[in-house]
Amino acid sequence: MVPPADVRLRLERAGYRLVGEHKHSAVKVCHWTKKSLLDRGVCYKEQFYSGDLGVRSHQCLQFTPSLPFCDHRCVFCWRDTSLTSSSWFGEADDPEDIITEALAAQRLLLSGFGGNPDVNRRKFEEAQNPRHCAISLAGEPTMYPKIGDLIDECHKRGMTSFLVTNGQHPDVLERLPDPTQLYISLVAPDSDTYEKTCRPVRPGGWERLSKSLDLMSSFSCRKVIRLTLVKGLNLKDPVGYARMIRRTDADFVELKAYMFVGFSRKRLKMENMPSHSEIKTFAEELARELGFSVAGESEQSRAVLLRA
Repeated sequence: MVPPADVRLRLERAGYRLVGEHKHSAVKVCHWTKKSLLDRGVCYKEQFYSGDLGVRSHQCLQFTPSLPFCDHRCVFCWRDTSLTSSSWFGEADDPEDIITEALAAQRLLLSGFGGNPDVNRRKFEEAQNPRHCAISLAGEPTMYPKIGDLIDECHKRGMTSFLVTNGQHPDVLERLPDPTQLYISLVAPDSDTYEKTCRPVRPGGWERLSKSLDLMSSFSCRKVIRLTLVKGLNLKDPVGYARMIRRTDADFVELKAYMFVGFSRKRLKMENMPSHSEIKTFAEELARELGFSVAGESEQSRAVLLRA
């Protein structure tokens, strides 16, 4: 599926680079990659996981194999969800081609930093060879028909892989090889809140999510439940969230505040963005329910990590 010329132009102006013959994959340099190159901070993933997994913001490849495809229309999503299809159509590029072109696009996007005297030269050189794949840029990656092969390709190249899924494709999870770290997004403690928050395109979304949560314990990799929390919508009921999370055998829970950015500003208000203190208070309540501990926090990202 090659996006129309006007859509592609808009994406490229926003920093995306579409890769592969059929242009269903894309790469975009993360804000934190740029900050790290200038020694002005790192993302909360580096803060949380650098010790165990060696994640470094300046060596992160943020990309997606399924830019135009997603079966949720989440109200908090910063993307233009009107551009995505709820079912895959068209041919799928091979993982080797996608990764090769994504790496080349990343290097090109970073090339301008080479002439900046404020850039950390060691980091800039290391950034030419990313060591980490964040398969989470946009779209739903488990809709890509070759997602298992893509994870294997990342690992063949010596890169770790973080796969983030909305849990709408348990049939894919059943046959998926272990990524380095698997995230399932759980952004509602009950089916009614799920419908209002995720706005699933197909019926039965809550049931599919529940099945995916039950499958999570079958993975031997690191397992994380991700909560994106919107004030006045799903920032509530820690008991309900705990009930769902107990089914997963998750190693971590990441709680992250909704941020009032991008197209989400057309759906929500600034008042819907929780403060870090509100996220931390909720995280502590959830930790007590689960018997987890607070393992880290990033005030600038309004994120808190809980560890089993």
